[in-house]
Amino acid sequence: QVQLVESGGGSVQAGGSLRLSCAASGYTYSSYCMGWFRQAPGKEREGVAAIDSDGSTSYADSVKGRFTISQDNAKNTLYLQMNSLKPEDTAMYYCAADGSELWVGYGVDHEYNYWGQGTQVTVSS
Repeated sequence: QVQLVESGGGSVQAGGSLRLSCAASGYTYSSYCMGWFRQAPGKEREGVAAIDSDGSTSYADSVKGRFTISQDNAKNTLYLQMNSLKPEDTAMYYCAADGSELWVGYGVDHEYNYWGQGTQVTVSS
């Protein structure tokens, strides 16, 4: 049974940084992609970053240059380093696994088969 557990969320001021982690169990990183999504209240879920087994990455324009996705295959852990945070980054952040491509943006959450429960990130101005 695949389980994804996110951690590292919290409250920070604008301009601050956070690093999210996603520990995967029952899942082996293979040729599929992992991703980070976020969803603010009343808004659609947005894929913000994705990575494949070769380390290729993709980012949504909204976070490009500020967020960095990475993975430690030995630890089966996915990371999202978030710098220069803005109030509009406030959302629940989710880890997703088993994507067929480096899907990011809106309307792509159905491309991933496994999801974590989420970790809240709140950025104050």
